Amino acid sequence: MKLFAIPVLALAGCAAIDAARPLQAPGTPRAEVLAHEGQPTRTWPETDGGSTLEYTTQPFGKSCWMVRLDAQGRLVEAHDGLGAATRERVQPGMSPEQVAHLLGHERRRMTFAASGEEVWDWNVEPQDVSGLLSFNVHFKDGHVVRTSYSYITRGRMFPDP
Repeated sequence: MKLFAIPVLALAGCAAIDAARPLQAPGTPRAEVLAHEGQPTRTWPETDGGSTLEYTTQPFGKSCWMVRLDAQGRLVEAHDGLGAATRERVQPGMSPEQVAHLLGHERRRMTFAASGEEVWDWNVEPQDVSGLLSFNVHFKDGHVVRTSYSYITRGRMFPDP
């Protein structure tokens, strides 16, 4: 009985984390954001004195909520850092830190000796319901060289053409 209860609780926790999304109105104080959302995965300082709170659901989820606070600690906006518009902002030449600031913590990092690339990936919302979609950022010598997508269907991975 105890063994059954542990996996059920673990799955319930994953469902709650993946479904969590910022719902506060602009102007909400930081303390209320934290009370509603909990502690962020990471906090990014911003050049204007504000900050961005990162709430990732990786490695199993498909979102990363970025909650932007102004210099007074009030909510400015919240968006999914793994949304299509944000993924499109990843460009060749960006540093790993710039990419992480946009997309949040990656699901996995892999190094490919033959190409000299380090590839980070994130689970993202699939285009269809037949498989999983992974967004990949390829780094070489500490900078983005390209991005790609991988589709995982029935246990097999197919790169985007």
